[in-house]
Amino acid sequence: MAWDTEATRERLLDAAIREFSERGFSGARIDQISKTSGTNRERIYFYFGGKVQLFEAALSRQLATSLEGLPVLGSGPEAAADFAGRYFDFSVTQPALARLTFWEGLERGTPVDAERRALRAAGKVNELRQALPGVDQQAAEELLLTIVTLCHAWASSPNVSAVIAGTQDTARRRASIMRTAELLARDAGNIA
Repeated sequence: MAWDTEATRERLLDAAIREFSERGFSGARIDQISKTSGTNRERIYFYFGGKVQLFEAALSRQLATSLEGLPVLGSGPEAAADFAGRYFDFSVTQPALARLTFWEGLERGTPVDAERRALRAAGKVNELRQALPGVDQQAAEELLLTIVTLCHAWASSPNVSAVIAGTQDTARRRASIMRTAELLARDAGNIA
């Protein structure tokens, strides 16, 4: 029977994403990833080289699906709000990305695949600038950074909401993030 290397690699990545997003880089265990994927641990070293490279591959895979699949649609501050709402939905339904970037920042120090991530972010900044005529580069960067960090915080730090608001009202938080994005877009473009 032929060995399906791509399927094995994907199972390992799926298991790694779960393990790293739940336990962080330091807490994640290669043995657990191996067990969850149904693959022996030698395959991890064969495909990825080691734990560091596996973490990087897992995060890179999650990053590839985040911003590219969510275009900025329409124009005006409402387009920024709509994008923020859809990015929030993505972050809620796929919290692994927010959690992996959270752990990356706490434990790794330097961003994984920084050059490619910067290019993706620059593309999204350009989309925001096209939707918001008159908004300069720096303002569009700050708008994107605010949207991403607000959405990621909901997925990676759920206890903060419980402490401050006493509940995790997802619909209320989504509406708040959308309104914040719209107001920031209005302010950046000096739109009343």
